[in-house]
Amino acid sequence: MTQGQITITLHERLSDIGQADWDACACPEAATGRPEDPFTTYRFLKALEDSRSVGAGSGWQAHYLSADQEGQIIAVAPLYLKSHSQGEYIFDHNWAHAYERAGGRYYPKFQIAVPFTPATGRRLLTRPGFEAVGRAALVEGARDVAQRNDLSSLHITFCTGKEAEAGAALGLMPRRTQQYHWINRGYADFDGFLADLSSRKRKAIRKERARAADFGGEIVTLTGDQIQPEHWDAVWAFYQDTGARKWGTPYLTRAFFNRAHDTLRDDILLILALRGGRPVAGAMNLIGASALYGRYWGCIEDHPCLHFELCYYRAIEFAIEAGLQRVEAGAQGEHKLARGYLPVPTHSLHWLRDPGFAEAVAQYLKAERAAVDEDIEILTSYGPFRKTSEEEHE
Repeated sequence: MTQGQITITLHERLSDIGQADWDACACPEAATGRPEDPFTTYRFLKALEDSRSVGAGSGWQAHYLSADQEGQIIAVAPLYLKSHSQGEYIFDHNWAHAYERAGGRYYPKFQIAVPFTPATGRRLLTRPGFEAVGRAALVEGARDVAQRNDLSSLHITFCTGKEAEAGAALGLMPRRTQQYHWINRGYADFDGFLADLSSRKRKAIRKERARAADFGGEIVTLTGDQIQPEHWDAVWAFYQDTGARKWGTPYLTRAFFNRAHDTLRDDILLILALRGGRPVAGAMNLIGASALYGRYWGCIEDHPCLHFELCYYRAIEFAIEAGLQRVEAGAQGEHKLARGYLPVPTHSLHWLRDPGFAEAVAQYLKAERAAVDEDIEILTSYGPFRKTSEEEHE
């Protein structure tokens, strides 16, 4: 498909685009350091594809999008044909039910996203210098393909705020949700972070950390070549346990973790609790240029406060030591607020082919956005950080 001088192409395999062109758009900064977003790199998405975590039978059928101008790929996007709404974390189940009750067919739909990953990052991936034209080409191309194939909708989830603004200007409907992120305020160490909290919250966190330390073992932090193949056996066991309880069936296959060891371990931080030398609980994180992303937690033994220690406090310690700006600890969870993770807006974009349905959803999103903004303001006021009056009396 050609738009002016730009050619839009759908690819069923990431290798059809190739690592050099993909990463030139997805993470050009990685040539001199870590990728800003470890989830949109060629190696991460290829691990999903090669492990069959996406593809036939998963409900995530890959149709990677590329925009070519005069023989050069200037933009790409991870586009999937979805037959359900699982593994997205931006919930549209009610939209689907309403549309189908009215006689429409909501699935399949198009989704520009990183599967199973509620982490903010660029979704319309452009070479430096081609941001505006590349974003427009990808949006118009995906929308055109959706229209020609009678798909109900196009969704771009966990995009950046800048992309949300650009998408709205291109006729997409912006949606605002919220997560809890920890922000590094230039702390030298964990005690520096604690010093920013009210005395009550500071004492509560110290008490939780002391309880976690009583589990009867040691906690290790591993990345890169420190991660050994046997560690993935433990991670897989943890992931299966959590997945079975949360989703019924885990999204990722065992083969994904094998691929992660081969191609992603420099991007991964494992925080494991060992008892008698055996992992009994653990958290898997991915490391970006400016953020640590908490992804999976699990355990085979229950110990008080160990979840908070591995997923939140050790993540904060690592971020401070590595000079990272924030920790994104995944979707939902008001319990994160008391532990220093404050509410922040997250963004998505939506296009619905049916004009009447689109108008109804637009009205819903307007009301939802006001409610989300109010929630963020209220929740922030209940955060654990010291107020000026408290500082004067401590």
